[in-house]
Amino acid sequence: MAKAMAKEAGVPYLFVSASAFQSMFYGQTNRKIRSYFRALRKYALREGGAIGFIEEIDAIGTSRSGMGSGRSEGISGVVNELLIQLQSFDTPPFWARVRGRFVDMVNSWLPYSRQLRKKATATANILVIGATNRASDLDPALLRPGRFDRTIYFDLPSRSGRRDIIDYYLTKKAHEPEIDDPDRRDTLAALTAGYTPVMLEHLFDEALVWALRRGAQRLSWVDLQKAKMTEEIGLAQPVEYTEAERRTIATHESGHATVAWLVGTGRKLEVLSIVKRRQALGLLAHSDSEERFTQTRSELEALIDISLGGLVAEEIFFGETSSGVASDLQAATNAACQMVGAFGMGDSLVALSAVDAPTAGNVVARVLSSDRERDQVERMLNDAKARVHAMLEEHRQVVEALRDALLERNELVGAEILEVITQAGQGAGEVLPQAALPPATGAGPMDVAADTANQRDES
Repeated sequence: MAKAMAKEAGVPYLFVSASAFQSMFYGQTNRKIRSYFRALRKYALREGGAIGFIEEIDAIGTSRSGMGSGRSEGISGVVNELLIQLQSFDTPPFWARVRGRFVDMVNSWLPYSRQLRKKATATANILVIGATNRASDLDPALLRPGRFDRTIYFDLPSRSGRRDIIDYYLTKKAHEPEIDDPDRRDTLAALTAGYTPVMLEHLFDEALVWALRRGAQRLSWVDLQKAKMTEEIGLAQPVEYTEAERRTIATHESGHATVAWLVGTGRKLEVLSIVKRRQALGLLAHSDSEERFTQTRSELEALIDISLGGLVAEEIFFGETSSGVASDLQAATNAACQMVGAFGMGDSLVALSAVDAPTAGNVVARVLSSDRERDQVERMLNDAKARVHAMLEEHRQVVEALRDALLERNELVGAEILEVITQAGQGAGEVLPQAALPPATGAGPMDVAADTANQRDES
């Protein structure tokens, strides 16, 4: 942003890293700061203005509170020097000060009517910009009016912003013509919620690696799918399950997928797998079809239902559950506790997160430590389990179809999941619930961002 501002203003741009000011010799850090600001004034007077950019300014602007005299040059002295230099932009250059003193000496011998006039000092138009991701650690004096008094927060790019970034990076990456389809690019922008620009660039680099592995010179849509799965979940780590384990895991994940298909209004089923990745023996990846910032009670209840789908499927088909339901129960409990303790969706409108601010973040612990709120969570989870049990009993053939497909292929992606569900529904003469179908854009890479809108159910 600083470079763009300098380009628009047509003024010099002086970049420096704050760590470059630091020195092991006493006083040298302050000298380097003075030298930098001297160069800023020089360019500003010559060019009519200048923009100075200090990267990671917290390296020299850390708060001075609690620092002893033994570290005065390292902390307090450096901050003091920085504060002084920020107030010194109107200081006349050296030769201007020499001329001023000479004029003062001459004027002391002349009457007022014949005194010489001093030449006005040119204003140094300087804008100093500092960047840091630890703004809370900066000394308060640096943030007062007249210093760094305006804060600009750079959030993650929005969907339209990600689309622009995708268009920019794809001009530099060899890719198949199918990637130039505007719908495909819009889909990729929707599926990369929470991505930074650097993460998007790395996604394309990883896709090119997958393309090279299959002997191609250009990345394809499938390569992007694999790259996204690798980045968010990890590389596949195939292990030899026993036949009973494979069947249990396939049934478990099929239960998740079936419930997500039935209650996940506006959600996409992206990956259904029984291939081990990191700590997950199997997974269902699903996400919102549109970028969302809020969720309703029914949507949160649907996420709880999806989390319990694997547990209920194991009970229906095997009569008992396995240890693979642990992460699902944790996810369901966390969601229910947030509903009761933070979102006012229980029997009380009291927000437990408002009590004792220093520890307010642990809403789950507060809810579970209260008998009243714990009973509400227990009731909410039992109601969800009953709903899921009825759904899976009614659509048992869908669970069986997905299970058999997983046992045969190990992994289903995007449209493959919908194809299996469609065939199972048609075989039973069943009408598909259109609200739960994935969007018409087809199969996309998986989105397992760590927020409540994008979920990964693992066994």
